[in-house]
Amino acid sequence: MTATVSQGVPAASTPAGVPLRLGTRASQLARTQSQTVADAITTATGVPVELVLISTEGDRSSAAIAQLGGTGVFVAAIRHALLAGEVDLAVHSYKDLPTAPEPGLILAAVPPREDPRDALVARDGLTLGELPAGSRIGTGAPRRVAQLRALGLGLEIVPIRGNVDTRLGRVPGAGEGPGDLDAVVLARAGLNRIGRLAQITETLDPLQVLPAPAQGALAVECRTSDARTRELLGRLEDAPTRACVVAERATLAALEAGCSAPVAAYAEIAEGEAGPELFLRASVTAIDGSDGVRGSLTGPPADAAAIGRALAAELLDRGATELMAVGG
Repeated sequence: MTATVSQGVPAASTPAGVPLRLGTRASQLARTQSQTVADAITTATGVPVELVLISTEGDRSSAAIAQLGGTGVFVAAIRHALLAGEVDLAVHSYKDLPTAPEPGLILAAVPPREDPRDALVARDGLTLGELPAGSRIGTGAPRRVAQLRALGLGLEIVPIRGNVDTRLGRVPGAGEGPGDLDAVVLARAGLNRIGRLAQITETLDPLQVLPAPAQGALAVECRTSDARTRELLGRLEDAPTRACVVAERATLAALEAGCSAPVAAYAEIAEGEAGPELFLRASVTAIDGSDGVRGSLTGPPADAAAIGRALAAELLDRGATELMAVGG
């Protein structure tokens, strides 16, 4: 069920029996992932959920994200509606959230994460290594631009915006569109959520292209004062996913960087000799691909934020600030 945003009076808690109103962007990907969360809430609690479509600044503009102000352009309007009591919860792509907390809101749940890796969709079924020098490859993320250039494959990077199907249409045979590029790079998680895995010609190894902090994860927010909704959403929580993304975003925050900076971070949890261990990798790469720093750190999942900050400090000591300032 969908609805338009209506004016309302902020309430501390949504009454029992009344559907929860979930604020989401109107794109196919946003609606799909929000409906997945809505269905999970209803399955776990029996409470119905309706989607409320909200237009954000990032949706209304075709400008590059960095020109719009970077992180936050896809979430500010939704957070405003949540704080105003027009919706009861919001679902975001976690990597779109600013690293600073929003007063009055709480991240009530981090559901299990999708595969966080990047994916290549190329003409003729080609992999990244098979694309000839001079091939035109589309991406809108500075992180991907920097890492692709650093591979030294002689690719021409073309900036692109738009929803998933619009981007796929830029590749011959991958969708309906001009087919003017040889390949595009997208998040595998988004392609999976809308049923486009068949278009992938290669899932990129993090050793080649390290994902964005929190890529593939969702963030479910509600008002801090809404105890009932907080309790309901808490049933969707996946502790290992939260630990991983907390570490990744702690690195991002400590580097004082946002989604317009060429920062990558990826954490995994594996069983160690003394119990679960979190393994975090992160990198900062100059936009022109001329240089970069990478590092890794391991520790207990409970120390996720501290691990992220410590790895950021190591990268800063090795020149990360200067690398982020290198233009393309």
